[in-house]
Amino acid sequence: MKTIKAGVIGTGFIGPAHVEALRRLGFVEVIAVAERGAELAQAKADELSIPKAYGDYHELLADPDVQVVHNCTPNHLHFQVNKDIMAAGKHVVSEKPLAMDSAESRELVKLAKESGVVNAINFNYRYNPLVQQARLMCAGDQVGRVLAVQGNYLQDWLLEETDWNWRLVPEMSGKSRAVADIGSHLCDIVQFVTGLKIVRLMADLQTLHPTRKKPKQEVATYSGQELKPEDLEDVPINTEDYGSILVEFDSGAHGVLTVNQCAAGRKNRLFYEIDGAKCALAWDQERPNELWIGRRGEPNQIMPKDASLMLPGAQEYAHYPGGHGEAWPDAGKNLFRNVYGFIAGQRAGGDFATFIDGHNEIAICDAVLASNEQKQWVDVAY
Repeated sequence: MKTIKAGVIGTGFIGPAHVEALRRLGFVEVIAVAERGAELAQAKADELSIPKAYGDYHELLADPDVQVVHNCTPNHLHFQVNKDIMAAGKHVVSEKPLAMDSAESRELVKLAKESGVVNAINFNYRYNPLVQQARLMCAGDQVGRVLAVQGNYLQDWLLEETDWNWRLVPEMSGKSRAVADIGSHLCDIVQFVTGLKIVRLMADLQTLHPTRKKPKQEVATYSGQELKPEDLEDVPINTEDYGSILVEFDSGAHGVLTVNQCAAGRKNRLFYEIDGAKCALAWDQERPNELWIGRRGEPNQIMPKDASLMLPGAQEYAHYPGGHGEAWPDAGKNLFRNVYGFIAGQRAGGDFATFIDGHNEIAICDAVLASNEQKQWVDVAY
């Protein structure tokens, strides 16, 4: 297969994860990186063994050798950077959220259609082998009519009032934080697995730390660096740490989804349970190689990640034999395999999340904010 050359804009936590996953594909070469200023860009390029470094992402977009661009910038830059990538005629893989609100994301969907470039968004959890298995079980009527859905996404990295990150700043992350950041993954995965669409919702959002202590100097996310009181300043917080959302799907089924970034001991627990008329399915991202299958008239089952036991359409997402765990980095690789395989003409379309999916999640997030403010059920305006 002919080598496809990629560039990455942004090298925080997620940028290097993209680089690593792309290199595992074998037919993708990451040739360029862009950052804030030439010095930082060169340092990151050296660290990641990338040959070209650009201190301005427009310079990367002008590089004729770059065919695909990964937008790994902070949230407030996604809209403009995605616009510029498509204007340059490059295929684009964007981090979520796609933009800051549904008006912006709707425009990006329109521009993507007009430009004809391949567009994808990193809803990576879809591409875990047992998530694919669960989706096929729902589609194949092994689960039966979906009666109810429950799920949560819990983390503890913002548990303390001294925990700080740029996502706490609305100008950088948007009006919603926990729902937009991790709730978007939760809403996406339950819709992906069930094949249903959220059409109405009622939300309750809470800011558990109305004031946080911000470092006076920048600190890297997840660094664990301890600071002295004199190194901190009080900052008011007006985005949510916690949210619970009652949802109604287009089938008439209902569910409840909860997000919390102050849940002690939960590092990255994305969990869902689908209660069907024939059986129930449950999956936990922190235990990604197990799918719980609940039954009434026979023993419950823990299905392991093992391609020999999985449905044919899910088998290609499991790359190692049973007993050999696959997890978060492998899901991202599976997504990028699908995207780049399509670009190379080796795979059919439809097996990766696009800007349309990204827009849909922002429409849900807009509805969550409206519902919380109005204290009532609202329709999702896609």
